[in-house]
Amino acid sequence: MLSSIHPLGERARHNRWGMTVTAMTIGSIGAGALIGLMFGAAGANLVPIAGETLGLVMMGAAALGAGVADLARIPVPGSHRQVNENWIGPYRGWVYGGAFGVQLGAGAATYVVTWGVYATFVAELFVGSAMAGALIGGIFGAGRALMPIAAGWIDRPSRLTAFHQVMATWARPAARIAGAGSALTGVALVVLAAT
Repeated sequence: MLSSIHPLGERARHNRWGMTVTAMTIGSIGAGALIGLMFGAAGANLVPIAGETLGLVMMGAAALGAGVADLARIPVPGSHRQVNENWIGPYRGWVYGGAFGVQLGAGAATYVVTWGVYATFVAELFVGSAMAGALIGGIFGAGRALMPIAAGWIDRPSRLTAFHQVMATWARPAARIAGAGSALTGVALVVLAAT
């Protein structure tokens, strides 16, 4: 669904792609930061009791578990709905762009394809501060907004076809790379906690 937000599609809808993607990026970063702030604020009271070492172990275990689950292709629980494509017609680009961004940045408000979303929530909780949680969430939201930005070169139908072919080709390898990266991050955090 989000792959429909590209310069070719926005031009056909009489919207400016840059405005739509900017609104989406701001919405995604803002929602991610807000969720992270809430988890971080809750964790700020938890980490002093549990200790920083346990916080690192919990973050590491969550990242490692998420990576292993993704590599094992264990189905991810969560929403199985995409953003509402019916918003694209009646609303301006910045309206649906911002709304889509908020849903993406919130993490579990749309289709969840990786256990890493839940590992991110654990990291925000156990990082031990509201501001650090907001930073993690903001970075998460920025990552979720990358797909439409990557589609910025699509200005004709042949490029749209090529883009979808590349996405289909790289879907499984990208999932494996992300799973391995999550698992390695988890190991690194556990090792860091042990030192």
